[in-house]
Amino acid sequence: MLANLTPFLLHWAITAFGLWVASHVFKGLRFGSTSALVVAALLLGLANAVVRPLLVVLTLPLTLLTFGLFLLVINALVLMLVAKLVQGFHLDGFWTAFWASIFMALLSLVLGAFILGGTPDFTIQTSPGPGQTWL
Repeated sequence: MLANLTPFLLHWAITAFGLWVASHVFKGLRFGSTSALVVAALLLGLANAVVRPLLVVLTLPLTLLTFGLFLLVINALVLMLVAKLVQGFHLDGFWTAFWASIFMALLSLVLGAFILGGTPDFTIQTSPGPGQTWL
C-alpha cells in the first residue's frame, strides 16, 4: 500500500505545480490561497480519475465525430467543475479553462517525463500484480 504513496504524491505535486504555473500564465485563473491550490490539485486528480472517464464514455459519439478534439472540451469542463467545487479557486470562463487545460496537460507531460522518468517504480498500480493481494 505504501509503495503507491510516492508516485501519488509526485503526481499530486506535478498537478499542483502545473496549476500554479497556469495561474501565472493565464489572467483568468487564480487562487486565493495556497490551501486552495493544494485542494484543487487533489480534486483535479480525483476528477480526472473518476469523472473524466465517465464523460469520455458518455460523449464517445461526439468525440469520434470530432476526431478526438472534443476531449479538449472535456478537459476544460473538468477544470471548471473543480473551480466550482474549491473555494478560493477562480476561473473566469470556458476559454480560459480550455487553454489552461491544454497548457497544464503539456506541462504535466514534460514534468512527468523528467521527474518520473516513466519507470515502473513511479507508476501507480491500479490492480495487484501476479501473486499479490491488497490487504
